[in-house]
Amino acid sequence: MIADRFRVALVAIALSAWGCDASEPIVPLAGKWRAVLESPGGELPFTLLVETAGTSVDAWITNGAERIRVGPSRLDGANLEIDLPPYRSRIVATVSDGGARLAGKWQRHKGAGWVTELPILALRSDAPRFAAPTDEPDAAVLDGIAGRWRVDFSSSDDYAVGEFSVASNGLAIGTFLTTVGDYRYLAGRVRERTLHLSCFDGAHAFLFRADLVQNGTLRGDFWSRGSWHETWTARKDADVELPDAFGLTRWTGSVALGELSYPDVDGKQRRLDDPAFAGRARLFVVFGTWCPNCSDLTDLLVELHGRYRDEGLSIVGLAFEFGDDAEERRNAVRAYMAHKSATWPVLIAGPTDKKRAGEAFPLIDRVLSYPTTIFMDRGGRVDSIYTGFSGPATGPRHEELEGRFESIVQRLLRD
Repeated sequence: MIADRFRVALVAIALSAWGCDASEPIVPLAGKWRAVLESPGGELPFTLLVETAGTSVDAWITNGAERIRVGPSRLDGANLEIDLPPYRSRIVATVSDGGARLAGKWQRHKGAGWVTELPILALRSDAPRFAAPTDEPDAAVLDGIAGRWRVDFSSSDDYAVGEFSVASNGLAIGTFLTTVGDYRYLAGRVRERTLHLSCFDGAHAFLFRADLVQNGTLRGDFWSRGSWHETWTARKDADVELPDAFGLTRWTGSVALGELSYPDVDGKQRRLDDPAFAGRARLFVVFGTWCPNCSDLTDLLVELHGRYRDEGLSIVGLAFEFGDDAEERRNAVRAYMAHKSATWPVLIAGPTDKKRAGEAFPLIDRVLSYPTTIFMDRGGRVDSIYTGFSGPATGPRHEELEGRFESIVQRLLRD
């Protein structure tokens, strides 16, 4: 059990009393690490890559094709701390066994201290994310799991779409697409008749398990961080599609733009009709710095802003943040925008709770998803609203969505 190994590791660390002068070369951490979060569903594995030079530590988290640079990282004696921006998240661990073992915890800040914590144990190793089976994979099972699925999660009335690719050795990658966004990069393996997938990116800590039953359906469990669990079922459907996300949220226009004001990152109240926000094409973006789908959207918006800002594109972020401390929220937004190299104005619009967020921003019928993007022309007419975001893990759908966003911006700039 990981809990037993975790306790053994802590005892070993306490007995080792290992340390080093910060001015001396650091312990040899460089290499590939198999890291495991202790999830209620069992081991939640991910890959950590570390490079060192003198006393500096560079680190990356990988999930399938995704490679996330994290840090800054700090090593003080045997104590290692790795920040996981932009999510106010970090790994705090102690190094032992000559730099071959890390044991500690993953912490995520949500406005009232480090409110999410999971134990973490990492070994410097080339071992796979999920162990390979002892027998040759059954090709019929691998083919049965690979493909496109209509998925029903027990917590939602809306169906999702699962997409899984499985190699001949059983290694698997995939994602789930939903009406509020995708589950980003999932990686794992098929063992016997069971699909195992996981993702850790500093915000998400996802673990999926599902059995291929005799009638060809999938039945499984989903765990998120340390508190969420639900079941899911799926049936293969090559033609399943989600509703068009351009039709899920409606503009109410219940108040004028000038009637709504929110503080900016300096605490100054700004109305939504502020002349500084005017443009030939305007985007109001409902988002949160804690939200990975919002992070994927921000990457696209940085590109569009750089390309079309001088032609009249204006973007205004409306941040809905954890916690009640105003300065803490402002600091979170400042750090997020700096991390993303994003330069448009952001207003601190309210709390993350969707009902309260809808009350704070009554110009749409509901806040169904973070993010939500509102496209507006120079005269203040709403052209379209897109709910959620399909990130790069969705492959062609992401590329198509990038094109749709850019074509709307180009059209609004022409009009």
